[in-house]
Amino acid sequence: MDTTISPMYKISTHEHPLFFSAMFIERKCDGCHVIGIMYGSYFCNEAYCNCRFHKVCAESPLEINHHPSHPEHPLLLTKMSPAEDGTPCDFCGQEILSTCYNCSTCKFKVDLICGTKPSPSVIEQPVCHDHTLVFFKKQILKEDQVTCEICKESISGPSYSCRKCNNVYFHLDCVHISKEVDHPCHSSHPLKIMTSESLIDDDDAQKSCCFCFVQPKKVIYHCSICNFTLCLGCTKRPPLPVVDDAKTHTHPLTLFSSKIKFTCKVAGMEIDSYESYICLKCDFVVSVYSVGIPRIININRHDHRISFTHHLGYKGAKCGICRESVSQYYGAYSCSICPNYVVHSGCAADFDIWDGVELEGIPETSEDIAPFKVMGDNLIRHFSHDKHSLLFLKDYDMVGDDYERYQCEACISPIGFGPVYSCQACRFVLHEKCAYFPIKKKLVFGPSPYKLENQDVHCSSISEPFVHNGHLHPLYFLKTTEIRNCNACRRDRDGYILTCSACNFDLCLYCATLPENIWHISDEHPLTIYYGGKEATSKNWCEVCEMELDSSKWFFICSDCGVTLHVGCVLGDFSRLTPNCSIPFEGREYLAILNCQNSRPFCRHCHDRCTAPVILQYKDDDEQNEYICSIPCLLSQFGS
Repeated sequence: MDTTISPMYKISTHEHPLFFSAMFIERKCDGCHVIGIMYGSYFCNEAYCNCRFHKVCAESPLEINHHPSHPEHPLLLTKMSPAEDGTPCDFCGQEILSTCYNCSTCKFKVDLICGTKPSPSVIEQPVCHDHTLVFFKKQILKEDQVTCEICKESISGPSYSCRKCNNVYFHLDCVHISKEVDHPCHSSHPLKIMTSESLIDDDDAQKSCCFCFVQPKKVIYHCSICNFTLCLGCTKRPPLPVVDDAKTHTHPLTLFSSKIKFTCKVAGMEIDSYESYICLKCDFVVSVYSVGIPRIININRHDHRISFTHHLGYKGAKCGICRESVSQYYGAYSCSICPNYVVHSGCAADFDIWDGVELEGIPETSEDIAPFKVMGDNLIRHFSHDKHSLLFLKDYDMVGDDYERYQCEACISPIGFGPVYSCQACRFVLHEKCAYFPIKKKLVFGPSPYKLENQDVHCSSISEPFVHNGHLHPLYFLKTTEIRNCNACRRDRDGYILTCSACNFDLCLYCATLPENIWHISDEHPLTIYYGGKEATSKNWCEVCEMELDSSKWFFICSDCGVTLHVGCVLGDFSRLTPNCSIPFEGREYLAILNCQNSRPFCRHCHDRCTAPVILQYKDDDEQNEYICSIPCLLSQFGS
């Protein structure tokens, strides 16, 4: 078995070695900066770099002699300095980004594409037009922009033009497109170019591209016999007819150009599309987007490395990302340390989840992520407060007005109940659980680990599976564009939520991190959060705003005297802002401050006394302090 991911490849314009990958991914090439699907590419395996290059861009020659636009001197492949970025290409007029061919004698520069594949100045017999076409540099003025005769999109860069026909222009990569093409993805019949509008009245017509699934707005290639459609981009960049990648399969794989319904051997998912490769020697079929996936990776949903296996071998497992079943008969990722943790290969290789680094052949190292050092019995020295040691207090109970004056330096929540770590020399206090947050942590919000800093850590404190007293089952992260209703606050949410698919229970991240117990000025006893529900039929009134409570929503209640309060009335809108942090809004700077003075200030907008624990302060035109108690009051100042 190989011990390295692939042979290293070094280019002069990138500081790190590159490795070849057979993966089919949609990315921007860091050489030519063209965005599209890469069918095989060179990638940088350094963390936080994530550069990728088309194979032809990475293998560009170091020197070009006798370039048609500058034959007198050689052109050298050069990485431009940041100050030079945006310099126009002397051949096409487009801005050069990062990489170019440069003449050291004449300061002549051309971009990567114009250096390796310069467009001819004249095309005598173009496939797209009946007359000779002439090359034009980038259009400079917006009013000079014209429309390409092929794709019907505007041209803002270099183009070809017909001198015999008025206002006939073509993009450089459209000029070689004919009205009818034979495409490797559809070898049965030729594809004919047509407008997208011509398929509108046909309900059964394939209007979106069969490869990238995008529905072109203006022009498509279509086979009316097979109802097969390609966008112009996928027509220009067809997938490889044969892929030979040992990570995917032991034999070469051949592109299958007909639509079939199959279960991908690598992803373990049922697919109904044209995007497949088959092995002509054995029973193996795979989606094009499962070709070349890495063997060992890190993902943001698990603390250990996970490894790809072609045959999972045991049943009943659920994917650690999408929570759907993982078939025992197909490929998947698993963890050697956590025997029950598996992930669909398609879920794991998502660049929102995987950091893009392939770990095969790279030794695993342990990193010290401990946030503190033990200094003695019940004493620690925390990285965020290295001036003094912190003393562990098991049953810390802040009473009286002190609960308003002391906040946890990590989560910004009031210190009202123990256990905590407290500095005996100053007012620095941490909840015990906050003191144990690691220096680095994988979070679902990005593929790379996050570093702990001295600020609000509410959402980053959530780990999967998330156990909450407000629901019977563990909750898992879900990123969704669909509007979901939070069972705690009954507000519509999208983006990241916590969910229990078995109970159709959703919890927004704000409600998931609400304190279960809290002090408030309106009651001498601690308040406990009540998880609401239909069974709470009796009417309750908020002690602060004197409005009726919705019993289906979560609220705070005093078990001693029965006082009830809205969550918003207890915490306020600014409770998770770090005290003394500056908030710019509508041209004015606001300061988040603790509302813990003996006299509560009046709100500048609603004119009521501010009751929230954190409020905003700003200076008016006369340099007098003014205060804002809530987001509605903040917005109402500007008529929002």
